[in-house]
Amino acid sequence: MLFCFLLGLALLAGSCTPKRSYAPIGDLTPFLPPTLLPTPVPTVPTPTASFRSTQPADCDDVLSYVDDLTIPDGTEVAPGSIIDKRWKVENSGTCSWDAGYRITHIKGPDLGASIEQPLYPALSHTTAVIRILYTAPNEPGIYRSEWKTVNPDGIPFGDAIYIVIEVVAETPDSTEEDTQEDTTGNN
Repeated sequence: MLFCFLLGLALLAGSCTPKRSYAPIGDLTPFLPPTLLPTPVPTVPTPTASFRSTQPADCDDVLSYVDDLTIPDGTEVAPGSIIDKRWKVENSGTCSWDAGYRITHIKGPDLGASIEQPLYPALSHTTAVIRILYTAPNEPGIYRSEWKTVNPDGIPFGDAIYIVIEVVAETPDSTEEDTQEDTTGNN
């Protein structure tokens, strides 16, 4: 009886399995993903950038040097090293520095820096930080690079700022011990 029960259960389970039929490959329609159509974007003319200062005509441009924040004058640096120089300055004039103000290289080697850079915006009678990234020359020596601020009319003003570095050649490690033989016969 148990045998009949198990046989019946096996037949029942076998008849519950779904039958699969496959169509020949040639009859299948290949899957094609949907095609995305580009959305037209209206063309808008790009306005040309022109800067007009909003400064009063009678304001005074003055930059006063306050302090070297990094790289004191005469700092020794390795050839080819990157130098992050920062100065603290004060806008001690009556004009506020806006997007028309910049700082330009005026004397000495540029030390790999762009020769004209935007000046950090600063309201009248506030302090600002000027930052320039330099690359030390590969040749040893003393180098000085001088910079000056320029207003939107191209007129230089204020104290000049500068960096003075000494590029020193790398020396071999001097901590190696001399390896001389002991000629006295003592070990």
